[in-house]
Amino acid sequence: MVPPDTLAPEAWITRPERPVAGADAGALAGLSFAAKDNIDVGGLPTTAACPEFEYEASRHAAVVQRLLDAGARCVGKTNLDQFACGLNGTRSPYGAVPNAFDARYVSGGSSSGSAYVVATGQVDFALGTDTAGSGRVPAGLNNIVGLKPSKGLISTRGVVPAAQSVDCVSIFARTVATAVRVLRQAIAHDPRDPYSRKLELKETPLPAAFRFGIPDELEFHGDALAQAAFADAQRRLRELGGISVRIPFAPLAQAASLLYESALVAERYSAIRHFFDSHADAVIEPVRGIVAAGCAYSAAEVFEAQARVRELAQRVAPMWESIDVLVVPTAPTHYTIERMRAEPVSLNRHLGAYTNFVNLLDYAALAVPSSLRPDGLPFGITLIGPCASDLQLAELGQRYHHATGLAQGATGEPLPAPQTILASREHATVTVAVVGAHLSGMPLNAQLTERGVCLIGPARTSADYRLYALPGTTPPKPGLQRVRRGEGRAIALELWDMPLAHYGSFVSLVPQPLSIGTLTLDDGRHVQGFLCEAESVRDALDITHFGGWRAYMASLADPAASHP
Repeated sequence: MVPPDTLAPEAWITRPERPVAGADAGALAGLSFAAKDNIDVGGLPTTAACPEFEYEASRHAAVVQRLLDAGARCVGKTNLDQFACGLNGTRSPYGAVPNAFDARYVSGGSSSGSAYVVATGQVDFALGTDTAGSGRVPAGLNNIVGLKPSKGLISTRGVVPAAQSVDCVSIFARTVATAVRVLRQAIAHDPRDPYSRKLELKETPLPAAFRFGIPDELEFHGDALAQAAFADAQRRLRELGGISVRIPFAPLAQAASLLYESALVAERYSAIRHFFDSHADAVIEPVRGIVAAGCAYSAAEVFEAQARVRELAQRVAPMWESIDVLVVPTAPTHYTIERMRAEPVSLNRHLGAYTNFVNLLDYAALAVPSSLRPDGLPFGITLIGPCASDLQLAELGQRYHHATGLAQGATGEPLPAPQTILASREHATVTVAVVGAHLSGMPLNAQLTERGVCLIGPARTSADYRLYALPGTTPPKPGLQRVRRGEGRAIALELWDMPLAHYGSFVSLVPQPLSIGTLTLDDGRHVQGFLCEAESVRDALDITHFGGWRAYMASLADPAASHP
């Protein structure tokens, strides 16, 4: 672990004496997190790194609420480039956040504090935001994972906008598995977020011989160590089975330039217009100049810029016919804090060369560590895919990260064993949840085992179900019913992996009033499992308080256990 006396206090803006507690149980129970200080945490101030803008949040941002409900606890709010405008971590009146490996260098931004506290092991994960790369650049510069989800996958309600149409809440973690674990809890369509949308994520891994695109034009601004590190990254991808494909980078670079060098910057002004018009002097440079530039454009020019984005999107769309994933350096180089302050605009632009286009073109991205350079500074790569490829990127990203042999962030701790993210296409299975007579050791378990199943282990439903003992069934069987939120509890079950080829014959054995439907687990996953018709539980015994069928059956044998 990083010695406490070496930790940079600039990483934090607000750290309450007691963490904001989450639910007692859930998929994220035991995990601590920090929130970038443009994300509301109820009862704590939100500053967006501008003291004059500060207000006390009356409620949690939607994503914070979901993570607390899943059992995580929030330990504080982190520093950022003011109003999330920057990619370097020096644009804050609360101080520049240093790199976790060398305090002379920038941490990357704008989610600087969130990346630093993850890299140094102060929290298990952290929330950032990502408009132009703020959830990726700090990850690449600090040897951690930065998951930039598809737009609209995670609600931005309760987040101070930077450019709302392209803003994303991002996730920092020291492993891909942790980032995905958090992502599964954070995903939710939010009708009160104008840019939220329902997306069905792709659930099959990329091909074994995946085709990875490499830009035909690469710029490292004279950094030979970064250039060598990216060449090494390409070699490692080929060792994992990848096939390199050169792709034209010019249209992507043109899209990237539009974010700050066209009328699209007007959205930056729109995001804080009411505050900026009366408190412009409270905004530090160069943020003030960037936001003020948005005032100069007409509505017609904004529409022209939007059309230009769509034109470039159409132009690059055929790229995905020849590649499965695009791979770029997360950042082309490292800069010292001193040099960044001397050239704050041009050097910041360099850091966004491989990130600015992603949200504009509606892509998903995952920044993963790649190596430590001979000078001790981290180098990372970013995997980019079409919208809804988030889990595909994570599956490949985890394999890549574990192939590096790197430690977790700056902690020195080795990577834990990888976790299953997507099932192999060569061994297609379906996960089946059983709650009663098919549990291991129960009378109908043989209907599973004779089909070549594999026990995954115990699990629980979300807290939205009730369990009933169905009358007149042989052998005795329970009925599981989904109910309104707040009227149920988590029910114990088992998860089994069944070969897809045998799934149909198993379903054909299910008698009325039971059926197979989609269950929601307490970690947010959706699996196939047993449900029952509403009419069948009308006169059935409600056994929900037992928490599961096995506990209920034990109570019949031991009356003393009838009140768990």
